[in-house]
Amino acid sequence: MTTAVLPTEYTVRPPVLADSGAIFGLISAYNTAVIGFADCTLTDITEGIADPAFEPQTDGWLVVDREDVPVGYATTFGKASLEEIEIEVVSQDLVVAGWLFDRSMQRAEEMRREGGHAHATVDTYVYRADEPLRALLSEHDFSTGTTFNRMRIDHTGPVATPEVPAGVVVRRGAYDDLTRQLAHDVIIECFTGQFGFTARPHEEWLKVRESHPDFSWDQFTLLEIDGKVVAFRDCSDRDLATENCGHVGGLGVIEAARGRGLATYLLRDTFALDAAAGRAGTILHVDTNNPTPALHLYLSVGMRPTLVLEGWRRTIPATR
Repeated sequence: MTTAVLPTEYTVRPPVLADSGAIFGLISAYNTAVIGFADCTLTDITEGIADPAFEPQTDGWLVVDREDVPVGYATTFGKASLEEIEIEVVSQDLVVAGWLFDRSMQRAEEMRREGGHAHATVDTYVYRADEPLRALLSEHDFSTGTTFNRMRIDHTGPVATPEVPAGVVVRRGAYDDLTRQLAHDVIIECFTGQFGFTARPHEEWLKVRESHPDFSWDQFTLLEIDGKVVAFRDCSDRDLATENCGHVGGLGVIEAARGRGLATYLLRDTFALDAAAGRAGTILHVDTNNPTPALHLYLSVGMRPTLVLEGWRRTIPATR
């Protein structure tokens, strides 16, 4: 049951694609107030609303004032069997934020029941500098599950192309159905068990990726050893317009192939490609609780942390 009360001067409605620009403005202003820059794109908002696994009519809430200007936005996103759920709450008005939080958690509980689960995990992501939101989460039985660092390296001139490790075949691009299936399989193998990761059905995964204007299959790279795909790198143009930087959305090596320098090769290869393309740098995010020493790896190749985010988690139904 929602306990907070929305002020009478505000109304709420489900988001639609036509709201993307206004929501982008709201989130950009919020992030800028917290960390000093927008840290999102209009495409992020549009693709979130259009995601085939998201139901805006039941799982999204846009709060507007009497002039129809957004003052708050929240979503509840149910993953796979609805045993894992992700919420997002954005508002500089603490009362509105509290109402949106209650509504998103109410929907999460509904999803848990719809999925037939005794318990479900609810995750959300918050900047470490966002003290009000961190306090709200703490008050409602959330606790920190992991920390993410936004990493960056600057390119001030040409970067040497690294040598391919012995015995490794580099497959650049994923242009056919088989390669895309292999790409999805290796992502699942690398990331299963990590905070917030839930594998999507393959066709849904394809649809989401191909609908994103910043993504193209020619920026996907696979590494093979003895005919088996053992590592991947997933790049996009997400940070090109805002920072003239390449973006690594994912990088992983299966457990059996770790310790051979494959991740280091993929990173250095990325830097060389981005520098050759005239990009000012390369950006990625790393989970500091990754089962591999990923943060140490990124530091060792010259990347530096520029921002800290936290993953918070609560199990529902929770008992006090």
